[in-house]
Amino acid sequence: MHLIIPFAASHALHDPEVWAGLQLPNLQALLGLMQHQKVLQDPETTPFHLPHERLQARALSWPSEVTTLPWAAWHQAQQGQPSAEPQAWMTPCHWQIGMDQVVMADPAHLHLSDEESQQLLQAMQPFLQEDGLHVTWHSALMWHAQGAMLADLPTASLDRVIGQNVKDWLPDHPAARPLQRLQSEMQMLLYNHPVNDARDARRQHTVNAFWLHGAGALPFNAAVNAAVTAAVNAPLTVSTALRSSALHGHAQAWQQAWHQLDASAVADLLQHVKSTGKGTLSLCSEHTAHTYTPATPAWHQRITRLFQKNSPAVALQALITS
Repeated sequence: MHLIIPFAASHALHDPEVWAGLQLPNLQALLGLMQHQKVLQDPETTPFHLPHERLQARALSWPSEVTTLPWAAWHQAQQGQPSAEPQAWMTPCHWQIGMDQVVMADPAHLHLSDEESQQLLQAMQPFLQEDGLHVTWHSALMWHAQGAMLADLPTASLDRVIGQNVKDWLPDHPAARPLQRLQSEMQMLLYNHPVNDARDARRQHTVNAFWLHGAGALPFNAAVNAAVTAAVNAPLTVSTALRSSALHGHAQAWQQAWHQLDASAVADLLQHVKSTGKGTLSLCSEHTAHTYTPATPAWHQRITRLFQKNSPAVALQALITS
């Protein structure tokens, strides 16, 4: 049983008052039974993928040296549609264009309806097809793309870019040049689209761009497939409870979400460790992940004494100071 908690700490939530009143009794007890095992930090090169994504990829036995994490292809395989073709997710979004930077607004805040999303995709289809992309509608903010362009295309996770300057996260790679041209074409196409005219009249953000993420092809050799199958059958949980509040720096909402998470998934892992002596906990920030495993009997008293002095807040703060 492996519980991965993204945004367990966030660089957007660094004020001391954020940690005040953060009472997490189940996490406190769980840390008292575990020892610090591994630290995963961002690579020196552009860290397109968040630590929790890289941990999940390791659990799936994907090669550690790859520059792409093919989440779109993985999802399709999980839905019974495996393919060796390169795939990606495409998310319609709004870029806030300023004097010095272009900032990605949270696509969820568009409140884009299914009908609006489908109309926009329909208008974009001729351009997408011209570049060899086969794009199908999956949901309002998730379109599924497939095509040779996506084979070696490194793409940043959507959560890496929300609230950030998109120019910092555009891939500097030869495979990205057609994508950059396509982005420019779509900005012109969408500028006067009826969906955006109506949204503008309602004083809603328009859709003026898209973001490709989760690009790449799944490895399809027998050894990797066997490892992936074994990983799928393992009880791995990646919590999304803290994501939204952390991305937007909402301290009170983040605290409330942590309290709820402590009373649910963390409590479940605590009981599992107590009853089986097995389990793994990974606490993640945007740039670091700390993984804990149960302490051996010889270590238990020392670990317990350590965490009697050490609060969950200290363990979480270490994610943004290490």
